[in-house]
Amino acid sequence: MVSPFTIRHVPIHGHEVGYRMAGEGPAIVLVHGISGSSTTWREVMPALASHYTVIAPDLLGHGTSAKPRGDYSLGAHADGIRDLLVTLGIEHATFVGHSLGGGIAMQLAYQFPERCERLVLVASGGLGQEVNLFLRLVSLPGSEYLLDLVLNTPLHDAVERLGPLLRRVGLRLDTTAGEVWKSYSTLATHSGRQAFVHTVRSVIDIGGQRVSARDRLYLTETIPTMIMWGDHDRVIPVEHANAAHELMPSSRLEIFEGAGHFLPWEVPDEFIRRLTDFLETTAPAAATEETFREALRSHSQSA
Repeated sequence: MVSPFTIRHVPIHGHEVGYRMAGEGPAIVLVHGISGSSTTWREVMPALASHYTVIAPDLLGHGTSAKPRGDYSLGAHADGIRDLLVTLGIEHATFVGHSLGGGIAMQLAYQFPERCERLVLVASGGLGQEVNLFLRLVSLPGSEYLLDLVLNTPLHDAVERLGPLLRRVGLRLDTTAGEVWKSYSTLATHSGRQAFVHTVRSVIDIGGQRVSARDRLYLTETIPTMIMWGDHDRVIPVEHANAAHELMPSSRLEIFEGAGHFLPWEVPDEFIRRLTDFLETTAPAAATEETFREALRSHSQSA
């Protein structure tokens, strides 16, 4: 029997887009981060799908989706998710974004406010400059050639073969390290590495994150918003969560003690509990062009 969480594909603009979809009820769209895929959410999708329609896409350039030479900006990814939802007949949803996916979720709410019922930012990009050194180095000119040398298929396959041997002698990767390795498996292909580099460069340079939503966070005032972060995050510091919460005083801030960057992997049960509580205790937004216009005008007058 095929699992409802089995990857599916649909052609959009001539490119195959992968996604997982299950459940019934109000829609939740789960947006993964850089080098990730819809499998980021596999520990939380079954529980959420018992009450909601859950859609987890593979972003273009990631997972099983096509990896063309093209636009990997936040706006392009937001357009791609909108197009997938239109294809699937889903008019509006709660958007949950992890890391880069948080930036994409905010971009979706900005570009298509009428489609956004709630916004959940999980260790989100786009809320400050700081980001880990590896991603800053990837943004440098020529990094794609180095990645071709160190992240190739033979090396990937060799490490995969080592896995069973290490387990036999009692050595195991912790949850985070194991999941990070899985997420980087798509980088074993040249097209995957190219998409990864283009995605990084669209939002990061050697100085850190160069795309920020902080000057537009006031627009979320009418959208129920929750910020979720681990206080041991080594990719994007938890200080970004506190700063964003100050700019969005009506938002809900959830800090996970002892957790790092990958909350859906590290603490799935607690993640589900807090997310479900947020969904059950907030009413979906119903934004219109008029409410968007009022928010823009009122901020301009108060500035």
